Amino acid sequence: MSRDWVGMILRGVRKPPKVILRRIGDEVRAELERFIAPARARYVTGSYLVKQFGGADIDSLWEHLASTPYLAATESVEPSHYEQVCPGDAERILSQAAKALNSEVDLLGSGPIQLGEPIAWNRDYKSGFHWDNAYIRSIEYNNPERPSDVKFPWELSRLQWLIPVGQAYLLSGDERYARAVRDLLLDWIVKNPYAHSVNWACTMEVALRILSWSWLFHIFKASDAWREHGFRERFLTAFYLHADFTSRHLERSDINGNHYTADAAGLVFAGLFFSGCERSAAWLTTGWNILTDELPLQVSSDGVDFEGSVPYHRLVQELFFLPAFYRERCNLETPEFYRQRVTAMARFTLAYTQPDGNAPLIGDADDARSLPFGGQDINDHRYLPGIVGCHWGDSGLKQSFSGSKSELYWLLGSEAVASLPDCKLPLPAESVPFHEGGYYILGDGDNHLFVDCAPLGLAGRGGHGHNDCLSFEAVLAGEKLISDCGAYLYTASYKERNLFRSTSFHNTPRIDGEEINRFVRPDYLWNLHYDAVPQLLQWNVNPKETRLHCAHQGYSRLPSPVKVSRSFRLFHGSCRVKIEDFFEGDGKHLIEIPLYLAPGVTVNMIEEKLVKLQTKNGKVFYLQWHGENYTLEARKGRVSHSYGCLTQVTCLLLSYKGQLPYSCTITLSQNAPTSL
Repeated sequence: MSRDWVGMILRGVRKPPKVILRRIGDEVRAELERFIAPARARYVTGSYLVKQFGGADIDSLWEHLASTPYLAATESVEPSHYEQVCPGDAERILSQAAKALNSEVDLLGSGPIQLGEPIAWNRDYKSGFHWDNAYIRSIEYNNPERPSDVKFPWELSRLQWLIPVGQAYLLSGDERYARAVRDLLLDWIVKNPYAHSVNWACTMEVALRILSWSWLFHIFKASDAWREHGFRERFLTAFYLHADFTSRHLERSDINGNHYTADAAGLVFAGLFFSGCERSAAWLTTGWNILTDELPLQVSSDGVDFEGSVPYHRLVQELFFLPAFYRERCNLETPEFYRQRVTAMARFTLAYTQPDGNAPLIGDADDARSLPFGGQDINDHRYLPGIVGCHWGDSGLKQSFSGSKSELYWLLGSEAVASLPDCKLPLPAESVPFHEGGYYILGDGDNHLFVDCAPLGLAGRGGHGHNDCLSFEAVLAGEKLISDCGAYLYTASYKERNLFRSTSFHNTPRIDGEEINRFVRPDYLWNLHYDAVPQLLQWNVNPKETRLHCAHQGYSRLPSPVKVSRSFRLFHGSCRVKIEDFFEGDGKHLIEIPLYLAPGVTVNMIEEKLVKLQTKNGKVFYLQWHGENYTLEARKGRVSHSYGCLTQVTCLLLSYKGQLPYSCTITLSQNAPTSL
């Protein structure tokens, strides 16, 4: 692989000496693996595994592993009972299973794609580009000059699209599902030799396969199709090598994020799955120690993941919860601080969930899940408070649960589902501050504002955070009116990646065309300079209104510095929001304030300072501006609700060019104003 050694050195000299030495050691070991990995793959055979566990043969080892506890329910399911608990979901499962058996997938905005026979596991089916098999450090998978997206083969190889096949097997007992999954696994193993394909190039991908493979094993372990000795040996040795690889290629740094967390989760799963040998105990200990160390570092005391992304908050919550859950199934305890912090994550999820059941599109999003059992919308995170509440007996989370119960059914079983209220919509919104995490919810009934006053993601390095300080999403009377733009793509297009994380693609003021946090380099897709340090000025909730006032210093670096602050006021019981922007400084500046309307919201300009909005449900709202000497125009905008997907929307752009100080006010309401 072509490596950015200059960039690595420049970043490295700013790190502590022990971090530099550890990174050098990791680099040396990774290069040595070029020569050792093929021998290791040959050495790990069925007889090697049998010897590790002290068994008689592969079949006895298989039976031992099959008898160990697992985190999810894996018994057969009565279709009529499932239909009663999760109406219509069995039909979805059988439909998706049929598509999977026909090698049809829909991943990362691809639309329905026929993979063909045989499946090209190293191919980006969206662009047609194919990566040749080679040692992982010789594979170049990020290239701005080449239209390709390595996330497609990675997502394909996670094999999460086979979960409906396993569910269909439990619903029907049909052996064709077991045969199909067996054949696909064998095909993947043959075409992705250990450490020598693009699907081994990122340890997180290997770790997430550990999760999906463990579930598939426990679903099909007693099927006729999985009894053949040769298959059992190939499967278990390949699975064991996944755990071994993860332990040798941990994605660690001085500041760690979801990749390191996923690696640790994979090790915990592998350690519990392969219980009974010395290596598995080491994997379990290493993985669990990482999780317990990283949880308080990555998640604030009020339950907010530090990566600056709501979708990644969901993924990280799964990665911290599921290993703890699996351990408890195996009669291992979870520390109280750990349960409290993960429960706080669930409470944050509950608070940011909007009246339609979906999450804000703040920060990066690549549709990532750990073990996706349900068919709900990708932006519906409501299952998580239900799962955490049911498992750890939190009555508040349980009573607040709403939405689909399918995730809970497949993970916790029917008894847990029976303890939940039968509610499809979230409880009325309320105002909740997350002071340490930096997000604020202004809520009242069906009115919900999500405001970003959080630190830059990954402890100020960028990570999965965007240039969105002081940005917001707004829901009034249950209708989403103002939306974040989402993330759209990663390495598939460096240009689009940088646009969607730029200031101009967020509902926050931009000064003189500058970013609130400067880009480091166009090809540093997960790094930003930390310029816009947020500051909370006021948070107040009373019977009449909720008020938030916050600021950032992102433009204090300009030759003529500007301080930006923004005040949000939600008037209780009136479906009305008032947003005031203040720009303190001297000299002449260009101020641009975009508002991206949610998909389905149409615009009819009434007069200069008043805009009429209409939702797809026919509800009418009004936007009113107060300010001097500004221009207002409606532009074309884009919102990405899911990775690789785009929806055309309208962006209302207010522009002012003149002397500072300056201020302007935006009022969003359901009732027409009586005057300007």
